[in-house]
Amino acid sequence: MADFNKILTPGDVDGGIINVVNEIPAGSNHKIEWNRKLAAFQLDRVEPAIFAKPTNYGFIPQTLDEDGDELDVLLVTEQPLATGIFLEARVIGVMKFVDDGEVDDKIVCVPADDRNNGNAYKTLADLPQQLIKQIEFHFNHYKDLKKAGTTKVESWGDVEEAKQVIKESIERWNKQA
Repeated sequence: MADFNKILTPGDVDGGIINVVNEIPAGSNHKIEWNRKLAAFQLDRVEPAIFAKPTNYGFIPQTLDEDGDELDVLLVTEQPLATGIFLEARVIGVMKFVDDGEVDDKIVCVPADDRNNGNAYKTLADLPQQLIKQIEFHFNHYKDLKKAGTTKVESWGDVEEAKQVIKESIERWNKQA
């Protein structure tokens, strides 16, 4: 397997099209994480089935969020995507999130070329509001059986705010490289 942080860049952040590596398929309760040291995917844990991911879950290569991991992505597709694929994705917003006191923001994206829906999703406002509610509920409660009250969706930001979060994460990556 290739080391995604060596073969992929973050993409065209200013243009709103980024590279995303998928870790967890939508609907999965497996917490699969990219192990940067081994350059491999690793099953970290199995969550209770009621906390299956409402979207695909991945990361942007060559980024570091404030929690020390690559910057997370919530990737909205109609079908689950397999672990280990990468794609170009359109940035549509950011979910400002705190996990156990640490900033752990999630960039919200859709495939850059989605001919099925005619590339209809350009901003968070274009997504079904029910999906936004499900995402927010999931992230506010997915640790409730182990450490209730340790996660909080603080707010949602637009495309420009998302790009700023990505740029800050690229700067963090470059400082540690």
